[in-house]
Amino acid sequence: MNKILEVVDIHSYYGETHILYGVSLALEEGGIAALLGRNGMGKTTVVRSVWGVVTPKRGLVTFKGKTISGLKLYQIAQAGIGVVPQGRQIFASLSVKENLTMAARKGKWTLERVYALFPILSSRSRVKGTLLSGGEQQMLSIARSLMTNPEVLLMDEPSEGLAPMVVSHIGDVIGELHQEKLSILLVEQNLPMALKLADYVYILSKGQIVYESTPKDLEADPKIKEKHLAVA
Repeated sequence: MNKILEVVDIHSYYGETHILYGVSLALEEGGIAALLGRNGMGKTTVVRSVWGVVTPKRGLVTFKGKTISGLKLYQIAQAGIGVVPQGRQIFASLSVKENLTMAARKGKWTLERVYALFPILSSRSRVKGTLLSGGEQQMLSIARSLMTNPEVLLMDEPSEGLAPMVVSHIGDVIGELHQEKLSILLVEQNLPMALKLADYVYILSKGQIVYESTPKDLEADPKIKEKHLAVA
């Protein structure tokens, strides 16, 4: 399979603080790569380095073989990368429908399709973002990103802080997107969900990739799970 997204030996900083130390990973076209690790290890910085919020000082990010590190956020979005950011970051003062349509681009993902994926959003289309529950906000964040019709979707902790029933629904939706052959880089603390969905997994610890394998191999390695993923 073709690698649609590659992160190659990136070193990223916040100011003078060195966060990522030579991180490399790849996402296969139509696949799901999960980035795992405890809190504070740099996972969100990887997402932000791909997204363009952070520009790596060394290394590069490529999308469909072209370097995108150093481009502006809107250029990366226009290239075909969508983001479901940590904390959802919906526009609280806008309605559900306004959130969905403001950045929409032509493609297979339309209002009708995202409403079919998340029926609750259809029934609350005129409700302002600030009045939505946490689960509804997360659904809106995912739906809004799909409306940009991306080829790659970056998902940063999509199950964080959600009730188990909503987490299950979000997992089902990600599974559907996988069936649609959307390429997804998934940052996730929910290990069972990540292992169920991903084709390949990476573990990040203290700004470095310390392990990579298939989900099956990670599942069979309790020492690695205990060392890098168990709650300290």
